[in-house]
Amino acid sequence: MISTRMKRASLAAAAAAGLIALAGCAGTSADETADGGAGADWPETLTYAIIPAESSSTIAQQQDKVIAALESELGLEVEIQEATSYASVIEALRAGQADIAGLGPFSYAVAVDSGVEITPLGAVVDAPDQEPGYVSYGIANPDSGIESIEDFAGKKVCFVDPTSTSGFLFPSAGLLEVGIDPEEGVEQVMVGSHDGSALSVADGTCDAGFAYDAMVDETLVESGQMEDGAVDVVWESEVIPGSPYVSNDALPQDLQDELARIFAEDLNVPALIEAGICDSAEDCPVPEEAEYGFIPVEDSLYDGIRAVCEVTKSESCVA
Repeated sequence: MISTRMKRASLAAAAAAGLIALAGCAGTSADETADGGAGADWPETLTYAIIPAESSSTIAQQQDKVIAALESELGLEVEIQEATSYASVIEALRAGQADIAGLGPFSYAVAVDSGVEITPLGAVVDAPDQEPGYVSYGIANPDSGIESIEDFAGKKVCFVDPTSTSGFLFPSAGLLEVGIDPEEGVEQVMVGSHDGSALSVADGTCDAGFAYDAMVDETLVESGQMEDGAVDVVWESEVIPGSPYVSNDALPQDLQDELARIFAEDLNVPALIEAGICDSAEDCPVPEEAEYGFIPVEDSLYDGIRAVCEVTKSESCVA
């Protein structure tokens, strides 16, 4: 864990490092038609960049069925690349080194508004008629004496990443609302992941911190990594629009269209069971532990993120 007041220069350095890690892993264009009916100009491999939301084992488990469905429907190999930061995913998309990516709402808005040409494919929900969304939790170690977000002042506070929606942007707005400067009013610790933030609060490395709701309520408890009640939830954000998965507009248009169709029709629990990819709903993990799967989303869903950027004036709102 690195304690820092991360500014634009260090963010750019992290992005460059992440981009180097991803470079050379992108799909290579094929002159011949790939198996499964792929177009002649489709790549042989799709590179799927994932944001650092949690541990590698959890990411692999939650993405396994999605990758199986994508490979079956497209006739292409899909290769996951776990990026080192949200910024590195943005830069990989910008440079054409990622074909598909999972982004946070904040990193998506930053990417689009800085000129990265991507199209939202979908976000996960618990029911097909539900609007995708979640909340950020402000959490505290039970021994810290912290009872509200006002008590974060002067404390050692864990954040996720400068371009994390629920791990930095909305928490910054919450702190500002109670008169605390998120840069100067607390001791920032950037841990790089939501599970890292919650676990650091639980073990006392940080007095308080931020992470998205399901990570605290479900993922860490159900995996046995954290006991129920190991942290106190002392603050909740307003509802944040669901994290979008995107395609790179550099891909052939017919491939982009097919990806949009697959995310809309095939990447949900009932469809995965019907396709034989899952045996049952109980054995069909999808990202973010959603109970249903993906539904389509539009860019306008993320206008609220842009509004919070206006409030916080965060340097991270500009890629």
